[in-house]
Amino acid sequence: MIREFASPAHYVQGKNVFQHPQDFLAPLGSRPLLLCDNVVWKIVGQQLSQTLTKNHLIPVRAVFGGEASEKAINAASQTATTQQCDFIIGLGGGKTLDTAKNIADKLSLPVAILPTVASTDAPCSALSVLYTPDHQFLKYAFYQKNPDLVLIDTQVVSQAPVRMLISGIGDAMATNIEAQDVARGYNHSMLGNAPTTASLAIAQTCADNLFKYAHAAVAAARKHVVTPALETVVESNTLLSGLGFESSGLAAAHAIYDGFTALSGASETMMHGEKVAYGYLCELMLDNAPTEKLNRFIQFNRSLGLPTTLADLQLKDVTYEQLLKVGKQAIIPSETMTQMPFNVTAADVADALMAVDAYASQLK
Repeated sequence: MIREFASPAHYVQGKNVFQHPQDFLAPLGSRPLLLCDNVVWKIVGQQLSQTLTKNHLIPVRAVFGGEASEKAINAASQTATTQQCDFIIGLGGGKTLDTAKNIADKLSLPVAILPTVASTDAPCSALSVLYTPDHQFLKYAFYQKNPDLVLIDTQVVSQAPVRMLISGIGDAMATNIEAQDVARGYNHSMLGNAPTTASLAIAQTCADNLFKYAHAAVAAARKHVVTPALETVVESNTLLSGLGFESSGLAAAHAIYDGFTALSGASETMMHGEKVAYGYLCELMLDNAPTEKLNRFIQFNRSLGLPTTLADLQLKDVTYEQLLKVGKQAIIPSETMTQMPFNVTAADVADALMAVDAYASQLK
């Protein structure tokens, strides 16, 4: 059995680290493609661009349109080639960062990942989740190496809407649940080999940190201040969850998230981590988790405002037939549902989606 572990070459986290590009970004090159959307540009991108220029770097901006699609990747890659950029900076949320990684891989350039929120575990991994231009899950794209640099400014993260931090907590809390199921089935991580004991320990530490510090971190984020609890949760959401999911593996929770892309309507307004948070409750239901364990996670979700019912996901009137569509999407051969320690059918997924809703509603 082959075990494998992967990580970014360099991870830096701290207050105001974006103000020191000469220390962290300059080693990668001198003419970066700066990929960010218009909202992020106004909040922090323009200031970062000016700081880069003052430090003898020449940024070339590319506008991210909102979806990690092959169309967006090709357009930004063309800009980078035409402007002779020598490295890529992805600045923003998960889809921006996934797009930046794909561009860097396509052009064989170094990539610096600069999250502005701690809402997903995407930054550290050597993969991207790609979608169609109309927002349906397309595929996972895998790369030969992890990012050259992940640089996260906790002062910037503290200014973001608190919902994004909470969504990141939901995404990160899935890490250990999925890791344990992958290991239990002697299945593969996202690297294609068995998890290491190190990655499983990281996944467990991620969950431990969230149970201990999530509420204090959210309180700090509501006041837009940086505290040790916020630093710990940002690291858990970004580094520990990133290393944990990639080197330990994904299972039902993220497959169910991808399954939700088969539905249209109000549920599309829900964030990645919010849907994943409901997905890990469904995974626990599929696992036949003991009552006290299931209750602990439901209460955790509820205390932070993460979903515990279908109504929380804007799916109050969803039909069983629609949930079967979610199930069918979640079990396609390329999905991570195949890493569960037992076979899962579309009906199993639909049943779990309904059962969690009924159980959590009863628990209220």
